[in-house]
Amino acid sequence: MSVELEKANAVPDYESLRAEVRRIVDEVIRPNAETTDREGRFPRENLQVLAETGWNGVLIPERYGGRGLDHVAFAIAAEEVGRGCPSTSLVYVMHVGAVQTIALYGNEDQKERWLRPVSAGSIGTYSTSEKASGGHWWFNFSEASRDGEDYILNAEKSFTTSSGQADFYVFQTRTPGAQTPTDVSFFIVDGGLPGIKPGVWDALGVRGNHSGPITYEGVRVEARDKLGTDGQGREILESGVSPVYLIGLGSTWLGAAQAALEAAVDYVKGTIHRDFNKRLSDYQIIRQQLAEVKVLIESLKPWQVSLAKQLDELQAAGRPQVELLLPLVEFKIHAAEVAAKAAKAALDVTGGYGYKKGIFERLFRDTRAGVVMGPSNNIAREWIGKALVGLPLELWYEGGD
Repeated sequence: MSVELEKANAVPDYESLRAEVRRIVDEVIRPNAETTDREGRFPRENLQVLAETGWNGVLIPERYGGRGLDHVAFAIAAEEVGRGCPSTSLVYVMHVGAVQTIALYGNEDQKERWLRPVSAGSIGTYSTSEKASGGHWWFNFSEASRDGEDYILNAEKSFTTSSGQADFYVFQTRTPGAQTPTDVSFFIVDGGLPGIKPGVWDALGVRGNHSGPITYEGVRVEARDKLGTDGQGREILESGVSPVYLIGLGSTWLGAAQAALEAAVDYVKGTIHRDFNKRLSDYQIIRQQLAEVKVLIESLKPWQVSLAKQLDELQAAGRPQVELLLPLVEFKIHAAEVAAKAAKAALDVTGGYGYKKGIFERLFRDTRAGVVMGPSNNIAREWIGKALVGLPLELWYEGGD
């Protein structure tokens, strides 16, 4: 067997990879979490460390300067970063998703120009959703125009993580000749181009992810940065954008749930009521609340790994990853709600202390984002319910009045 084939068939040492990411989180990312939240600071220092250690290129093939690891390794990384700072993890997930979309659908020139700089700290993100279509981010009213060979982008995007901070955007819009609002195309847009105007991000939680509005006014993009071919937008959305985003998003909230539980356990074990000489952990009602959260967290872990492995298998077989769309959506729903329950329980058992500014109050705010992030859990449940009873999902506009 050749060295190349042996390497391709080798199973990564996931526990060593987890330990590696956890060291980065404990040494750099976690210590920055309170400042990131309090000041609404974009976590660039955290991302630079992830770039220097190769984790920003976790899925990028080695020939383009990445680590060439698999979706299981990515899920582990998103979980561990989410454990330390959900704001950083959301930026990280969007970045990895954007570069993976280029890795899957970009041509050789695009891969050379946009993937190689990632190891030096270049940050990418998605820019897809528009206010008029809410959480239906696959539905666009904006439309690019042509000026010779170039495209001119004009759009108001409602939520773009790393808005104003990213080095490039994987941008979604319609192109001339599009027949419906879901007949979309993708572009790679240099974040330094004239006409890109980020709005203000001042949110309840995940205050460092800068997921604010962004306006593109007359932004000129060369034809060589159109990603994929005309009419390929739906495929890119289903198999290039959604799978990585959803497994990363669910893993982020799994990590946040674990952070809330661990912090709560430490607090109740170390806090003593001197009047009765009892620790908080001596109260049965507190132990039961924590136990309920522990059971929910454990329900996510094998599911996470199973879905990540299935994504790897589909990719290796050249099959569309959209086959896993609904299971990934289910995982996202459950992970987001487990995180919210974990943060609420942590706030409850720590009482007045938890209500003060700090990790419990911050995670309580941060985890609320998971429930509403696209697809919101309300929209996602409707997809699952329709699939159960045999109704079409109606994600794609098929024409008509």
